[in-house]
Amino acid sequence: MIKSLAIILALVFTAPNSVYEFKLKTIDGKNFNLAAYKGKKLLIVNTASKCGFTPQYAELQKLSDQYKDKVVVIGFPANNFGGQEPGANPAIKEFCQKNYGVTFPLSEKISVKGDDISPLFKYLTTTENPDFTGDIQWNFEKFLIDENGKLIHRYRSSVKPLSTEITSQL
Repeated sequence: MIKSLAIILALVFTAPNSVYEFKLKTIDGKNFNLAAYKGKKLLIVNTASKCGFTPQYAELQKLSDQYKDKVVVIGFPANNFGGQEPGANPAIKEFCQKNYGVTFPLSEKISVKGDDISPLFKYLTTTENPDFTGDIQWNFEKFLIDENGKLIHRYRSSVKPLSTEITSQL
């Protein structure tokens, strides 16, 4: 009995092996699974509409258009820094489309740090990579995931989406 319980607990509390294990919701409230993107790189970005880095939406869209055969950009709106994403999902979507022509996938608004951190971002901020681990410091941090769902690089907010730091990895 105790051995069975230990096996069940191990299965329940086993850390994810890749981002493909995460199921999320789109900004429209529809279910989506990151496993749908197997075979492509992902650039996962925590975003906000009222931030000094918000103009990066334009470069994210351009990156998405230019490298669509190699990478999928996914934005994750979050209100964790300075109240810079106060709107609800419909307002965020409208803002992104109207001001930056965003067509890449956006998730529903989530939390990227603190007690209510999204499980995906908990995984991303604690997974070993050649750059650094730990809490996200501000909006527009970027996580580059390889074709197998593994985190390969992490970039701070100041690294622009079309920088050679990112594009050389695609």
